[in-house]
Formats: sequence, structure tokens, C-alpha cells
Amino acid sequence: MGYIVAGTAGHIDHGKTAMVKALTGIDTDRLKEEKERGISIELGFAYLDLPNGERLAIVDVPGHERFIKTMLAGASGIDLVVLVIAADEGVMPQTREHLQICQLLHIQRGLVALTKKDLVDEEWLLMVSGEVKDFLKGTFLEGAPIIPVSALSGEGVVELKAALEALAKGTAPKRAEGIFRLPIDRVFTIKGFGTVITGTVWAGSLRVGEEVEVYPQGRPSRARRLQVHGQTVEAVRAGQRAAVNLPGIEVSEIERGNVLARPGTLRPSLLLDVRLRLLPEAPRPLKNRSRVRFHAGTSEILARVVFLDRDEDLQPGGEAYARLRLESPAVLLPLDRYVIRSYSPALTIGGGMVLDPSPGRHRRAKPAVVEGLRALERGRPRELLERLLLNTGFSLLPVEELRALSDLPSDAFMEGLDRLRREGLAVALESREGTAFLHQQNYRQLADLILDQLRDFHAREPLKEGIGKEELRSKLPPHVSRELFVRLLGDLADQGEVAFARDKVRLAAHRPALTPAEQVLKQRLEAIYRQAGLQPQALEAVLADLGADRKVALDLLRLLLDEGVLVKMKEDLFLHKDAYEKARGLLLEYFTANEAISVPAFKDLLGITRKHAIPYLEHFDEVKLTQRRGDERILLKRF
Repeated sequence: MGYIVAGTAGHIDHGKTAMVKALTGIDTDRLKEEKERGISIELGFAYLDLPNGERLAIVDVPGHERFIKTMLAGASGIDLVVLVIAADEGVMPQTREHLQICQLLHIQRGLVALTKKDLVDEEWLLMVSGEVKDFLKGTFLEGAPIIPVSALSGEGVVELKAALEALAKGTAPKRAEGIFRLPIDRVFTIKGFGTVITGTVWAGSLRVGEEVEVYPQGRPSRARRLQVHGQTVEAVRAGQRAAVNLPGIEVSEIERGNVLARPGTLRPSLLLDVRLRLLPEAPRPLKNRSRVRFHAGTSEILARVVFLDRDEDLQPGGEAYARLRLESPAVLLPLDRYVIRSYSPALTIGGGMVLDPSPGRHRRAKPAVVEGLRALERGRPRELLERLLLNTGFSLLPVEELRALSDLPSDAFMEGLDRLRREGLAVALESREGTAFLHQQNYRQLADLILDQLRDFHAREPLKEGIGKEELRSKLPPHVSRELFVRLLGDLADQGEVAFARDKVRLAAHRPALTPAEQVLKQRLEAIYRQAGLQPQALEAVLADLGADRKVALDLLRLLLDEGVLVKMKEDLFLHKDAYEKARGLLLEYFTANEAISVPAFKDLLGITRKHAIPYLEHFDEVKLTQRRGDERILLKRF
């Protein structure tokens, strides 16, 4: 059967908690206030040992309209529902709302427990059963078993257990494969152990000692201890009600609505693209940009609904593609279900399915967004993976993170990814985290951005040969990794679009364009340095001698440096390449007969002043030709 979670639903005071106690022997009302008032306020938890030996987890939810938020937190993880209707009252307002919620959450199996049968006669019981059947028409519970039961006398309890066993057998368990997710519905502390959270494991598994993270706040911890129904276990799996002991986290740092998962497997997002259905019973049309209460998992978040496929209001019973702008982040995956309630008064008005859990803020035309959402709704792995890659923008998405975000079975994931690669839509790159991917469209946009930056640079600095690689990278979005940048430059060079000159990058077609006057000025500048010989020339003195516009002269100087005609000795001292090579040759020749050279000896070797000798020697140290040892320099062995 796998691990199955059943949940109660129904109006206040219809006997949900009493029925659970009759079935299990467990009183799920644990708070003093619940005992005193005789109503459930918080979620209750129990388990039922079925006749076949399987154990069914049970979540008991409060029935009061004020606690719908709590009911939603409990209902989000259940596989089948026991809709509790009191025989003496029949269908009531919360009966209707709870059933609506179950339908919106896509719960597909359940039964009806017609409680308090001891308070009515057989004729009344038959009448109420008929009313319930009519009420269930058109819902997922149409034709479901209706079991009369009395928690007081025990009548019908055996039949109810048998019906639950049969129902559980035919219910598909939650996916054991996939990333571990546990929406948190309770947080408390146990003396000697510290913080403990509970919830229903939605997917995957977790073992004692494994690293975990509390989302969306990104708080790290590990699973120090695990329990299922009060029993310590080594691992928990999809479909189980689990308690996890989290060391290093205070109770105040976690709340209902957070999600426990492995580090780096979920992405908090303030935007969700969804398919939304407004209930036919909704009291009024839903206006664009309406503020609503968004419920998913165990969380409640305020949000605004922005329609993507219409300008007019959404009428009751209608469906739409929409973007939800959340007021605090959610951590969801594609195809997760959600419910929305009106902001005030708080009424359940609709819900649906998350299609894109992290659409990003980049703008695309609404028709293109809607078409993409239609593809996601079809549930095809290729479309889902392509949408995830598109939404990542210019960030590389490691293959394991892509697998986690898609939450696809392994074979479907590999099939979809292989198809994208064959179509040339997924660009693969080896990164520090292993193989990572970028959508080809984003890759091309980033390449075009690099080319645009180069065009702008050449337009501003026509005399410069190119821009430094790091300077160019700094002009790109901050999340562009070095690996991706290097790969892009290499691909653009292979395509003949860019070229390199030492550490500079330029458009392949770019050449510094000099006017006749600038060409003459460049020749004069080179002649000044050539004539200076081994004497490094101070920049300000050269500029004064040249007598030209300072910016133009500096641009020409940088051009001569880019071309290798001049060599920079220090910030404001430059040397002609011929003189530089002569000085280097003289130094190397000196070392053929000497182990070391002092500053005075070097000054005499070149016939220059001590003032100029020091910059030479410091430069040769910097380029690793020599190394300082006390007051002398020695030649590095590798040269």
C-alpha cells in the first residue's frame, strides 16, 4: 500500500475528533483550551492500525470557520479524506467549504462518515444519507461510501475501518522518488533535545544525520533524530507523518508554513505563474490585481493576482492563467496545488496548480508567457525543463539542481534533458559544481550583450585596441560566472566575432582609426621615447614636450602600449621596446659572469642614474626575471 495519510474534514461539532478517538483510541485534542471548549483549535495527529497490518496516518483538522487556515495546513498533505457529517444536522457551511478545499487541492479519494447516528432514528438517517448523496454529485466523492457511525456506542466503527482499509489499498502513495520535502505544520521544543518540527513528508526520504535546510529563510541544520508516530526510526519516507529533531535552530526561527528540505534543492520566490480556477460559488468576480490569501503546503501568504490572459474580471466558475505576486517568499515546485481565499471577508474562492514556481522578473510579452504556461500544464518533461532553464537567466543551473527543481522521475528527466540538448536548446558547460546548463536563448542574449559592450567601448575609445577582460566582465550582470564568461569569449572568437590582444578583447573587425593628425602625433610620441634610449621618461615631461591635447596624447600612449611599442616600467615611467630589450639583454649577459647585481652595478651597466635604476630593477622583480636578496638581485633559476 505504501504510506498513506488520511485527513478529516467537516463542520464544527460534527464529531471529527470523537470519531478519530473511536477508531484509534487517540484523543487528538491535546490543548487545555480544546478540552475546556470542546472544540478542536489546532491540528491533531493519530494513526490507525488497519486489519491488514498496515498503519494509516490520520490528520484531524478543526471545523470552525475561524480556523480554516489551520484546516488548510492539515489538508495539504493528505491522500484521502474522511468527510464527517453529523446525522442530526446534515450538510452545513463548513462541510461545503472543506469539500471545496479538498477538490481544489486535488484530493481524489475519500468517504463520508455519517456521525452521531445514535441521535437519530433509521428514517432520519436514510433521509440525511439521501441529502448527502445529492450534495456530493459532481464532486470527487460522488458515489463514495457513506458509513453511519457512532463514536459513543461504537456502532459502525468496524465498518469504517474496513472501508478505510479498502480505500487506502486503492490510493496511490506519494512519490518515494524526488527531492525530500516536508512542509512544517508544528514546531516545539523537547527538553534535552531542542527544536522539533513535524509534518507530512511530501516526497523523497531522509535519514538520520543528513544535512537539511529550513526554507525560505535558508537556515541549515541536520536530522539529529527522526520519529514516526512516536517511534524513533532511522529514516522517514514519502507519505509518513514525521517528527525531526533539528539541532542549532531555535523554535523562534521556524514557523508553520516553512519547508524542510535538503540544502540547495528549493528556490524561494516572490512570483508564481499559475492556472487559477474561481469557484462557481465565489460571491463575486475576481478583479485583476485583487489581494488574496494564498495557501500552499502549510503556509498562508498574502498575494496579488495579476491575470496574464485577460484584461477583464474572472467570473465565478472561470479559469485563467495568472501571476501571483507574493508578499513573502514561497518554496514550491511545478504542479503543486494551492488555494486562494478572499482577503476580507476570508472566504475560499478558488485555487489551482502552480505551473512556474520561479518565473523571474524579466519581462516577456504576455502571449509568450501564456503559451509557455500551456506547455507546462501539459506536463511534458521537455517543456518543463526548458522553462526552468529560461527562467534561470544568465546563471548556470547545475544538473542536480535542475533535477531537483523539475521534481521529475529520473527517466523522464534524462529524456527531457537529452531532447533539449539534441535540439541545441540546452548549452552544457563544466563548472565547479559539475555539469551545468544554460538555455541557448539566454546564452545568445549574453553573447549579444558582450558584443554590444564592445561596440560601445570602441565608440567611446576609438584609439584603444580593446578592453580588459575583467573590465568587460564587470559590465555584465553580476551573476555571470567566470566559467561562462570564458566559454562565451572562446565561442565568439571561434565564430570570428571577437579577437584578443594579450589581456584585451576587441571586436574582430575593429582597428584603431587614426586621423592624419593623430598619426603624426603618434609618430612623434614614439620618436620621443625612442630617442630617450635607456633613460625612462616621466609622463608629464613627455606630454609637455609633445604639446598636444592631453586626452588624445594619453589615448595614443595607451595605443603604443597595446601595440607593444612602449613598455610600462611603473605608473608614470615608460620605455621604448628597443631600449627595454637592450636593457634586459645587458642584464642577462651580466649574469653569465656574476651571481648577483647591486643597484650601483646596474646603474653603471646601463649608464643611467640611481633614480632610474630603481624602477628598472623593481620592474624586473615584478616580471619574475630577478629576485631581490638583501641589497642585490639574483637571476631566477627558471630563466
